[in-house]
Amino acid sequence: MLNVMDRGERTVPQRVFARYVAIGDSSTEGLDDPDGRGGYRGWANRLAEALAAAQASPLLYANLGVRGRSTRQIRDEQLEPAAAMRPDLVTLFSGTNDVVAWRFDAGRVARDVEHMQRRLISGGATVLGFTLPDLSSVLPLARPIAARVRALNDALRSAAASSGAMLVDFAAHAVGSDPRLWSPDRLHANSAGHARIAAALAWAIGLSGTDDSWSTPLPPLVARSRGAAIAAEIRWGYHYFLPWAWRHLGGRSSGDYRGAKRPRLEPVFAK
Repeated sequence: MLNVMDRGERTVPQRVFARYVAIGDSSTEGLDDPDGRGGYRGWANRLAEALAAAQASPLLYANLGVRGRSTRQIRDEQLEPAAAMRPDLVTLFSGTNDVVAWRFDAGRVARDVEHMQRRLISGGATVLGFTLPDLSSVLPLARPIAARVRALNDALRSAAASSGAMLVDFAAHAVGSDPRLWSPDRLHANSAGHARIAAALAWAIGLSGTDDSWSTPLPPLVARSRGAAIAAEIRWGYHYFLPWAWRHLGGRSSGDYRGAKRPRLEPVFAK
């Protein structure tokens, strides 16, 4: 594993990539980073645009991420279509939906992630992933599953160490847990959060003109009164938690009947 989070200097020379494929769940799909056209941009799109701007040769990009997908579903549904595109760069992030499921098996997640990483690396791809920040300060109700998040991150570290994939360890930096980088649903990054993730991944692969400023903390938060904090939790529970819980109790997913937003390799043009 190349852990690029704990080093203050560029860890790898810049490579030129011809085919970039992103696989994963709603984070990879881009929720909640609106693109201004009724869809989502997201860190994967942002990374593709940065690559296209930094290198002279053309870049083809596909995004197979679908919201609601577990790690096993990503392996079953997205791995082989991604490998068939013969990518030389793949981003793979998963695990959030595993952590919030009724049952969570960190060992199974580690095995599935490692299998995907090895499959893609054997085809010549650089595979890049990242850990999940501590969500306790973003989502107080997530405190009971904090142990699951730590187990997920250990699983991702173990998989990358075994397969040789690159891993950006966001959990090692407090900025990833800043509520101002998360959307109102508190499960997805907002536009500022997606921009930080894209910047971290670009820096990790040695993209020209990048640095580690993405890890710089935001200014201190202004403390809220206890009443304001309680009111915010009630609003979040009503607008986000209850609909999510009702959907899951019914065995439904936000990704039901959805396909990938960019299922084929297409040219990317720098913005």
